[in-house]
Parts: sequence; structure tokens; C-alpha cells
Amino acid sequence: MSTVTTKDGVEIFYKDWGKGQPIVFSHGWPLSADDWDAQLLFFLGKGYRVIAHDRRGHGRSSQVGDGHDMDHYADDLAAVTGQLELQNAIHVGHSTGGGEVVRYLARHGENRVAKAAIISAVPPLMVRTDANPGGLPKEVFDDFQAQLATNRSEFYRAVAAGPFYNYNRPGAKPSEAIIQNWWRQGMMGGAKAHHDGIVAFSQTDFTADLGKITIPVLVMHSEDDQIVPYADAGPLSAKLLKNGTLKTYKGFPHGMPTTQAESINADLLAFIES
Repeated sequence: MSTVTTKDGVEIFYKDWGKGQPIVFSHGWPLSADDWDAQLLFFLGKGYRVIAHDRRGHGRSSQVGDGHDMDHYADDLAAVTGQLELQNAIHVGHSTGGGEVVRYLARHGENRVAKAAIISAVPPLMVRTDANPGGLPKEVFDDFQAQLATNRSEFYRAVAAGPFYNYNRPGAKPSEAIIQNWWRQGMMGGAKAHHDGIVAFSQTDFTADLGKITIPVLVMHSEDDQIVPYADAGPLSAKLLKNGTLKTYKGFPHGMPTTQAESINADLLAFIES
């Protein structure tokens, strides 16, 4: 397996396929690089070099007990891009991975990066505060942590079978294979990383980070996202970015890169080649 060792001794697993301009994919919580299968194969077929890593504590990376915060996530991503000596890269982040990309750009600069896209992403800030009255109550995320600690397997099954892919909507046709693959990826990772990761994705404020970014960024979000509600995420991020473009979808789920891969891949390709 291909890995990079971070400054604090964590082994980060990554996939690196093909040649050409690199596209780097950052996955959502509590998943792994495998969640990008539909994108990796599509862009590989279009002549791009595709790279995806497992976040620390997730998938095949080290199941360490600490460092589960956005600064470490960004630094781990920088370790991968540095070891691979990437230039002119495009970064794509889904959900928590969107936060990782935003923090990476703000913390490590844009000199290696040409463009970025954030999909169903957690910035600017998920939790409700005085400055962010449209956010979700902290109790929502406290409940996530409690369910994870009580029965992680059952909790993950319920997320995948329900709101993540909008399989709880009237008339939805759940895919058992997609549900099981989400559960499989989640259970590969460590409970401590996932428990702490809930705080990282919900309580990190990316407002200042977004304001530092100057490269073109495509913000892709569905109005029917049940995990990261649209009104307090996509439009606000696009407004804070100096060079942001908002692409809004109707009826797509949070996990739209999987269930709506044809549409998402086409829109990503158009943005990258524009």
C-alpha cells in the first residue's frame, strides 16, 4: 500500500493512478478514499492523474487517538501533496473533505493548486452560534456522538439507509449495495477518530479561510441536503470566496457524488476544463 508518514508519525494511505494534471479528492466523514470510486474512474478515463487518501483514523490510515481536527487534516493533505510533488492540482472535497480542502488552501497556500471544488461541504460553519443563527443546534451533534458511542454499527447503518442518500424520502428506491458500502467504509475506521471528527466538521469556523482563497472554487450543493443544510452552507461559502461559483441542485442527496455521479462528474469536468 502507498502511504506517507506525517510529522507526528501517522501513516496516511493514498491511491495515485494515471498521469496528467492531478485531481486530489478529500472524502467525507466517516468514509475513505473508496467513496470516490465513480470520480476516480471517470477522471482517470479523461486523462487526469487521480489521487485520493484516507483521512487519519479513517479507512487504511493509522487509527491514532489524537489529531482529529481540521488543522491536522489539512497538514496531512499537505504531506501527501508534498511527497507526490504535485503542481497545478485541482482539489475536490466532499462534506468534511470540503472543509479539509478549504483549511488546506488557507493554511498551506495556493501555489500548488489551480482550482478547487467543494461538494455538499461543511463550510462556513455548521453549528448554531450567535454569529451563525442559521446553523444546527449543538445538541444535534452531541446526539451523533452519543449514538456513535452506544452502537456505532447501528448508527452508521441508519445514516446510510436514511438521510445521507435521501433514501428516507417518499418514493425513494434505496440501494442495499450503496448502504452496505457506506457502512463498510465507516466501520473500517476508528471510533475515536470518528467521534472527534464530529466536533471537527461541526464546530470549525471556516469564514476566515474562505476569505483567503483567490483561486476559482466551484461550490456544489443540493437544496435537499439533509446532512449539511443548504441555506447555511453552499450560498454562504460562495459569497465569502473571492472567486467562487455556486452550482445548486434540486432533490439531490448529501451523497450525490455516488448516487448522482453522472451529473456531478459532468459538472466537475466542465468546471475543470473551463
